[in-house]
Amino acid sequence: MPWQPSASIEMLRLRARMLQRVRAFFAERGVLEVETPILSRAATTDPNLASLVTRYTGPRHALGLTLYLHTSPEFPMKRLLAAGSGSIFQVCKVFRDGEDGRLHNPEFSMLEWYRVGFDHHQLMDEVAALVACALERPGPVEKVLYREAFLRHAGVDPHRASVDALAAAARAHNVSVPTEMPRDDADPWRDLLLTHLVEPQLGRAGMTFLYDYPASQAALARVRNESVPLGERFELYIEGIEIANGFHELGDAGEQERRFRADLERRRDRALAEVPMDMQLLAAQRQGLPDCAGVALGFDRLVMLAAGAISIEEVLAFPLERA
Repeated sequence: MPWQPSASIEMLRLRARMLQRVRAFFAERGVLEVETPILSRAATTDPNLASLVTRYTGPRHALGLTLYLHTSPEFPMKRLLAAGSGSIFQVCKVFRDGEDGRLHNPEFSMLEWYRVGFDHHQLMDEVAALVACALERPGPVEKVLYREAFLRHAGVDPHRASVDALAAAARAHNVSVPTEMPRDDADPWRDLLLTHLVEPQLGRAGMTFLYDYPASQAALARVRNESVPLGERFELYIEGIEIANGFHELGDAGEQERRFRADLERRRDRALAEVPMDMQLLAAQRQGLPDCAGVALGFDRLVMLAAGAISIEEVLAFPLERA
């Protein structure tokens, strides 16, 4: 087993310079840097994410306390927002079980920030400015509706198409369809078309922001009730790679709890591990989360783009196989 880092020393120097630019960017805007715990009593309920689990057996917990390594610092950062912190950012390690590959490592670096008084459009503009600053290469920026991107690259309206129509679009474009795809849920079919047909075309000339997702994929974003309800969510793509995921943040504790419980039901349907929802986040939202927008950005992927790297292992000192 090699003991040397997989990233070169020059690559590590590049990471350090980019972190300096990120911190300077937020300092100029008066955004406070914060730290929150990596360990939590609650886990993400999202059925598409798996938390790593550990046990604490120290004083006051002789029988042991189950703790989860966070998949994102989102929940404690929102508690700080509810406590009156104002706009905040954080650079931290996050953990996701089962994620490994060219663009994935189970431990990776995330840049997450929240801007009080912003909506998702204002935050998209700031994300573009931050990325241009970190990469030191401003370039074209476009904002594309989720629906428009599907019509352009998959030939189907993702908001109105039935499962049969989405499946037909996959077949028409020779997309390989997993055998376990459901016949009563459109979201897995949307995701299949997104990853195979839409994403590879995004961000080829600069930065592409995909926004206004189906309400069923709003995650932690507000839903705007129009003729077709839309989640006020965006993702940033550069060279076909997802770099960031942002929301005009949901502040309604009742709706948040409903979504958590729906997630838990989906986890049961898929025979996934039962996890505790974050009751402290719900308490903070009941107290009052300020109107804000937030975004999580994969810092390692940003370094990859800056360096022209092919694999995430090229920008990490010690990825999983060398940890």
